[in-house]
Amino acid sequence: MESQTTFLDCPAYLDDRGMMRCGLPAEVQNRFIMRSTNGPLECATIRCPDGHFFNGPIEFLSMRTPTSDCAGSAKRPEVTRPA
Repeated sequence: MESQTTFLDCPAYLDDRGMMRCGLPAEVQNRFIMRSTNGPLECATIRCPDGHFFNGPIEFLSMRTPTSDCAGSAKRPEVTRPA
């Protein structure tokens, strides 16, 4: 069986106002199915290089891309990190 690494953009917020997101590639470390009242949910455990760690349904771990009707630019803001 061949294993393939999957990545999602890290959804962690980097500021108190919820305006800047981490966005680094977060590796999917584990995928699993969770039961719910609406049926099974595809879930995952992800971790980014900055140490952000999340568990939950994949649809909530994926950052939504802005649509044309949203205000603002579709370009992801630059993230500055201390040296």
